[in-house]
Amino acid sequence: MAVDLVVKNTTIVTPEGKVGPNAGVAVDNGKIVSVGEDTQLPEADRVIDAEGDYLAPGIIDCHIHNRTPGLEYKEDWETATRAAAAGGVTTVNGMPNTDPVIDAPEHINTKAELGEKNALVDFQFYAVITSDNYDQVHALDEAGVVGYKVFLGTTIGAIPPPNDGELLEAMDQVAETGKRLGFHEENDQILSHLADKFQKEGKNDPIYHSWSRPPITERESISRTILFADEVDAKIHMFHLSCGSGAQIVNEAKDRDIDVTAETMPHYLWFTEDIMNEKGNVARIQPPIRDEEERDLLWTEVLDDDGGIDCIATDHSPHTDEEKGMDDPFGNTWEAISGFVGLETEIPAMLTFVNEGKMSMEQWVQMHSTRPAQIWGMYPEKGSMQTGTDADFTIFDPDREWTLEDRHTLHSKNTVTPFEGESFTGKATKTIVRGELVYDEDEGVLGEPGFGSRIDVDSIDNDYGVPPENREPNELHKGR
Repeated sequence: MAVDLVVKNTTIVTPEGKVGPNAGVAVDNGKIVSVGEDTQLPEADRVIDAEGDYLAPGIIDCHIHNRTPGLEYKEDWETATRAAAAGGVTTVNGMPNTDPVIDAPEHINTKAELGEKNALVDFQFYAVITSDNYDQVHALDEAGVVGYKVFLGTTIGAIPPPNDGELLEAMDQVAETGKRLGFHEENDQILSHLADKFQKEGKNDPIYHSWSRPPITERESISRTILFADEVDAKIHMFHLSCGSGAQIVNEAKDRDIDVTAETMPHYLWFTEDIMNEKGNVARIQPPIRDEEERDLLWTEVLDDDGGIDCIATDHSPHTDEEKGMDDPFGNTWEAISGFVGLETEIPAMLTFVNEGKMSMEQWVQMHSTRPAQIWGMYPEKGSMQTGTDADFTIFDPDREWTLEDRHTLHSKNTVTPFEGESFTGKATKTIVRGELVYDEDEGVLGEPGFGSRIDVDSIDNDYGVPPENREPNELHKGR
């Protein structure tokens, strides 16, 4: 009996190594049924010839801003996941700073319903924790979020963090759920002081935005949240970690058996803060892109198998040209907004690093597919090539040389990016989600809105979440 799909003539890459070049995978009902040499695969109703390109378990971006609900003029589920499909990304996790913010079960339901209606690839998202809902973590958990986020530093939406007492109590409840709490880890008092100081002094060039948020703002927040996590035994995550000195603190905490993970972004590994003088507010993001010393330290933590960086994401943050000040990218930085898109450049950037010998292809797959799936409770359904799991594949040409000459060719609703004009070696050529081809470089985006599905992390057989009936209150919650 024939299966639904066979992908053949490929080299399969996993964190454990490569199989190929004449390898392939068989898929039935959206699940992997066998992996092996082409000649050993069953007959299929459909055959995709990878034409010698490589195949990895679907790449996961666990940090995007799709802007739904309420800010769809910047981006929405459809345009964000269209960009994901075109970029070779099969799963995305959305951030909660929308309008309204994702801070209650009814808001979670709204975001999920819009995703089920409009997404082209699979998805999940986070709930935000603030002073208004710090004692309602279990209700957020039961609504099915992938995890939680606290904004410690001023960011888009100006969502204030809970105070330290509220945060500690919230983290105690997060520990009871077994899920993970991530942080925008910047000390708001330091960065606000420096931003006010620079503005009063008339220091308005783009580089001053970077200098108003020095690495100490990250290091302090990382240290404080690790201290709290150790107290209540909570799993925590550092979003968009930009500085190597901060990653070293994460590494040291891991050595003390604290369950802390961290992600970094291609732009922190690719550029230095000099990009602010070269491209201005186009590259304005927070945390900012760091100097060469911090970037070198960051690379050390990325390349160490036991280092402070676990995974790669983008902080894909679309804004309009007007919000970014594209009529004058070197204008007053305090009048421009932070963030830029990244879903279609993350795989090319990381493959360029592989081509340059900065990391192995296996390590890239580990950090961009397997590890994020493990961190956020999606593994092995996502991020693996195991039989019986979702047939999500990123097919790529590791040797393709190309330049992003025109950002307007990207699929996001807004397309400002400092990667415009940059040259890459490596490109996604096909994207397959649950056995369906959603992107082909020759045919464009083939996926349909509504095909993407919300991932039910609570039903996946792993140790990510704790069923409500098995939860025990932590000591802090008992009133210690």
